[in-house]
Amino acid sequence: MTPEQAAANARAGLASLVGAFAESPQTLRRARLMGLSGWAYHVSARAGALGDVRPETAAAAIGFIAPDALTDGWEAAAKTTAPVEVATWHLQELCRWGVDQLGDFPRLTRLLELAKRVADAVDCAGLPLFAAWRAMPVPDASPGAQLAVVLHLLHEHRLGVHVVAVRASGLTPLQAIIAGPEGETGAVAFGWQPPYPPAGPIVRRLMWAESVADSLAGQAYAALDLGERVELIGLLESLSHRIGG
Repeated sequence: MTPEQAAANARAGLASLVGAFAESPQTLRRARLMGLSGWAYHVSARAGALGDVRPETAAAAIGFIAPDALTDGWEAAAKTTAPVEVATWHLQELCRWGVDQLGDFPRLTRLLELAKRVADAVDCAGLPLFAAWRAMPVPDASPGAQLAVVLHLLHEHRLGVHVVAVRASGLTPLQAIIAGPEGETGAVAFGWQPPYPPAGPIVRRLMWAESVADSLAGQAYAALDLGERVELIGLLESLSHRIGG
């Protein structure tokens, strides 16, 4: 398994695990207690790690959310809570979820060791959101909390290199969404308004971008040797099956 293959194989498991946290009833319930809509919370929780920036900066860092839609959520959140405070709260909730949901995973310590080595090896150039999240102090030193944070970092890493690869391919973020598996449904979910470009002519370009993203992400996975990469992917798959039921 090459570093690029490891990065490609890790993508689905990371997305599944991070999604399990984001969609858990406890996380959603506590977000509502902050007085934020789901959209305002989503935008500010993710990009708030950047600190006190303009919504245009947050939109540029995320890449795939329509700028107008991001601005709406960002400004709605800022009326009651600074986005950096939402991100800090989100990190605390992530740690709490990690303790509750990941703390009894039999191979937790080994998975944490391997995943952390990959996260530590990431070159942050061109990845502002990853850099911002990696720099945030983690409020809980327990293994479950630490693992949840590292998995979040690796997922953010993948999202970041995907933005870079899509732009390198010549596609706009909207074109990449339309050419992807969710198509127009995904465009609506990310706040883009019609008319939408046709998907047919750009699908192959998106495939090239995904290959580039695997290559970029794989640079960090090269911190592990072949056996360790295989072990990491196996542990991620085991954990995602466990959490996903």
